[in-house]
Amino acid sequence: MRVKLGLGKLPEHALLFASIEGKPLRPSKVSSDRGTLADRIEAPEITFHGLRHTHASQLINAGVDIVTISTRLGHAKPSVTLAIYAHMFTTDDSKAAAAINAALNVS
Repeated sequence: MRVKLGLGKLPEHALLFASIEGKPLRPSKVSSDRGTLADRIEAPEITFHGLRHTHASQLINAGVDIVTISTRLGHAKPSVTLAIYAHMFTTDDSKAAAAINAALNVS
């Protein structure tokens, strides 16, 4: 949209939901617009909290470390993230065993 209006590309750290001037939108405005658009295109109901949870879940499934995930979610400590998402981490002792065997040069 900015390019079409001749305003150039967005800065690297631009907000996802911003006015054309790059200022933050009110959360209620974003939610309202999302609901209106979802209704118009007959999309399933999903909340921004649901998108946040999906984001965290996908990072966990991709094997991203808990500190990085916690930082992305804005949690004060990784323990907060673990308390919420611990059920998503699968326990696979074979990976731990392989890692320690490799470190100790055990075959």
